Amino acid sequence: MDNKELAQKIITVVGGANNIQSVWHCATRLRFKLKDKTLVDKNTLEAINEVVAVVDSGGQLQVVIGNDVNTVYQALREQHQTVDEVSDETIAETANREKMINRIITFISGTFSPFLGALAGTGVLKGILALSLVTGWLTPESGVYKIWYAAGDALFYFLPILLALTAAKQLRVNQYTAMALAGALVYPALATQLMAKAPLTFFGVPVVGANYASSVLPILLAVWLLSYLEPQFNRILPASIRNILTPMLILMIMVPLTLLSIGPLGNWIGQVLSAGIMSINQSVPFLAGAIIGACWQLFVIFGVHWTFIPIIANNIGELGHDPLTPIICVSVMAQAGAALGVFLRVRDTKLKSISGSSVITSLLGITEPTIYGVTLKLKKPFYIAVGAGGLGGAIIGLGKVQATAFTLPSLLSLPAYLNGGVIYLVLGLCLAFGVSTVGTYFFGVTEAAHDQPTQLHDEDVKAPVVGQIVPLISVDDEVFASGAMGQGIGIIPKQNVITAPVTGEIITVHPHAIGIRSKQGAELLIHIGLNTVQLNGKYFKTLVEPGKKVNLGDSILEFDRSAIQAAGYDPIVLLIVTNTPEYRCQITQDLETTKNWLIRLQPNPKVAR
Repeated sequence: MDNKELAQKIITVVGGANNIQSVWHCATRLRFKLKDKTLVDKNTLEAINEVVAVVDSGGQLQVVIGNDVNTVYQALREQHQTVDEVSDETIAETANREKMINRIITFISGTFSPFLGALAGTGVLKGILALSLVTGWLTPESGVYKIWYAAGDALFYFLPILLALTAAKQLRVNQYTAMALAGALVYPALATQLMAKAPLTFFGVPVVGANYASSVLPILLAVWLLSYLEPQFNRILPASIRNILTPMLILMIMVPLTLLSIGPLGNWIGQVLSAGIMSINQSVPFLAGAIIGACWQLFVIFGVHWTFIPIIANNIGELGHDPLTPIICVSVMAQAGAALGVFLRVRDTKLKSISGSSVITSLLGITEPTIYGVTLKLKKPFYIAVGAGGLGGAIIGLGKVQATAFTLPSLLSLPAYLNGGVIYLVLGLCLAFGVSTVGTYFFGVTEAAHDQPTQLHDEDVKAPVVGQIVPLISVDDEVFASGAMGQGIGIIPKQNVITAPVTGEIITVHPHAIGIRSKQGAELLIHIGLNTVQLNGKYFKTLVEPGKKVNLGDSILEFDRSAIQAAGYDPIVLLIVTNTPEYRCQITQDLETTKNWLIRLQPNPKVAR
């Protein structure tokens, strides 16, 4: 489907535009803050072909799209330009419900993600320039080097201004006032005076000398304080003069306050964090590298990896180098290796396609499609990648490899890591990638994952429950009725037991839905009821687990159709062929009985298996 249709479908499934408090995106994910998460039909969302995975973490509903996330986001905003505009009361109510750690992670991710790609790109440029100096291709005095260095360094030098812009948007204060505040911190004449020997004073109070270029924490703390101060001025001042006097008074107060206290405090916190990381890396580099290399992708899954971004940026700004990024790169390479192992091992066309593309995206630094679409789904490849990442990270840590620029960890970032310990860098990356690839190929893919039919065959799909058949188009659910999830049929059940409609393997299990892959290659979804996800498993009892082999007619789920209907939900059972494009589907016209076949499948010769 096109991006417009996809955006509309996602908005519908997450509870509609009115349920969206705000939405933004990072390199691969749409990130939603919702008013009521119980309105989300997660199973329907996960079943959308263009959606790689759905993650609820860090106070956000994260919809993993992949490399096309930006175009989907733009389509979403074009259709609903006000999805992130809510009242102060709504924001306050939501904030009170969130845990503090989730609020912090949400704030950091929303602050950095809008320009993280540009920041990483300029970091790669600086790495290439560093390599050009080592090889003698350029000299520091050449015009080419100076111009390109300015292109690579400007964004990082003026990082406080960009952080002010995005942080102010997160905290819903005037973005331009916040940018003016940040601009004052890096104002050339003032910056020079702050670093001079003679102390600068403000009404007799000495200002602590500090360099705020490339800093992170001072401006984040300042904007956080601004979010409390600005509403007070807006409440007190008359509306006729508010737009002028509020920014003026805020800058008069906040600039000196930041220079006198908030800025030094932020710098001190940043220095303590950086010193702590560097101390651990210096004292036990082997262990530190092993822990970070092994656990980084776990941090990604739970969304807490964003908390490291300010530390990494602060290390580059304060110390000129960072030990974390090369270790993180090892973890990324381990995921790429696991994806390659899956690609080489499996014969299933869909999984081979996903794993093959995931190798490329992981090598370029984007691991979410790999994690959620391949390794974590199969479990063992993820565990192997964690171990391989720990091994490579230990070697990188032992070699005390440093990054000299802020980069997105990937193969493109390697020039930024060549400041020392090159042998350890190469050895760590190669071992992580190689061990993960080989380990996954031989031990990471179960028989169920790779022993899929190389050719599809004709197949009859039987009824999963006795009842009256209804056409899918008549089902009171737009997503199912439209056929967007695949062709299928509805059954008004007369029994409370769901049985396997084919012989095959259980691939997904939810309280109200089960996915099955037949021995012949058909992928089927059995969905009990409409919007029954909101029952949170009540009135359902699953009898199988993912990976279980079942025969035609085996009981796989029990449910109470009367109780579901009494609770206000339609108990209709939906049988959907989720890999419909691979088949020519013939739907039964017998609306009175479900004893015979419901769907007859014939492989589509136009689709290669």
